[in-house]
Amino acid sequence: MAPHAETNGGYSPLINGHHPGDSSREDQFIVNAPNVVYTDSTIKSSYIYHTTKVTRGSAGTLEAVPVETEFDFKVERKIPKVGLMLVGWGGNNGSTVTAGILANRKGLSWATREGVQSANYYGSVIMGSTVKLGSDAVTGDDVNVPFHKLLPMIHPNDFVLGGWDISGLNLADAMDRAKVLEPTLKILVRKEMEQMKPLPSIYYPDFIASNQGDRADNVLEGTTACREHLEKIRNDIRDFKQRNELDKVIVLWTANTERYADIITGVNDTAENILASIQNGHPEISPSSVFAVACILENVPFINGSPQNTFVPGVISLAEQHKSYIGGDDFKSGQTKMKSALVDFLISAGIKLTSIASYNHLGNKAQAVSIQGNLKIKCRR
Repeated sequence: MAPHAETNGGYSPLINGHHPGDSSREDQFIVNAPNVVYTDSTIKSSYIYHTTKVTRGSAGTLEAVPVETEFDFKVERKIPKVGLMLVGWGGNNGSTVTAGILANRKGLSWATREGVQSANYYGSVIMGSTVKLGSDAVTGDDVNVPFHKLLPMIHPNDFVLGGWDISGLNLADAMDRAKVLEPTLKILVRKEMEQMKPLPSIYYPDFIASNQGDRADNVLEGTTACREHLEKIRNDIRDFKQRNELDKVIVLWTANTERYADIITGVNDTAENILASIQNGHPEISPSSVFAVACILENVPFINGSPQNTFVPGVISLAEQHKSYIGGDDFKSGQTKMKSALVDFLISAGIKLTSIASYNHLGNKAQAVSIQGNLKIKCRR
């Protein structure tokens, strides 16, 4: 296993939420290969992906044909100033990651039952792990580099944070409601988090569990998709980018899991139809799909962190038309990831599973899956 990366050593202070050395950081290594080209502003590379296409003959025979697909990649060498907007900013995930970034940014330490804990990014694939680059040309020993040094990447401490939530609690009170963090840490970040308040979000009760209704006090008027909601989200993104003088914005869905959205011909099956359905207020357009469409039209990357089918065919088609990035299908950062690892291990050992169940350590009494549509989404994982 590759060694663990240090995540907080020697990190200099921030200036206006942006690392002062971002644009001048030197590459930790270079690739000397004919298919990699460095310029002052970009790194360009080509990669040939090999796979095999199998066809079945009429007699049941199989024919395997090697297939090559060439991809061209271009990465900017200058690290931009990036804003991260979270849908569901005041939830367990949003409030916890905000406090974690603040703690790392400030280099905080706090007392726990087990002793003094210092902020770090352990558990982060990008910040807390290393990758084998190759073997030393002289000794033959493995050479490992931090994952975040493979390409120019923004440091999490540099994110400018914002977002939406159906609850109007400031992030400090949302952090208390989540009951995730140590009280001693919460004291240290509370003053700054009290100044953070989510923007009003869209709330369609038919798509999420009923237990969310009590906290829905920060919502836009209307309970089905509409042009006004779409334009408000787009304007929020533009305003956030301009106000914070950002180069780029990323929108991340970290809100509750929605019910399954039915795929209906003429409603959400094409780019044109989904835009028309939003305009006409069709009840089968989910909040996450509205956010995705808003991001596509603003050419802002949208990452889906929940397992619902946000990317209905119409959303995918619209993203392709605008050449806008969408991605994600559940964070798999907690129980789901643990279950996936356990299932893979047990099946590899020849043990067949018929079911797997666990307890949600963050509570909520399973109300997130109390309606059939939400349960269907969760069970398919």
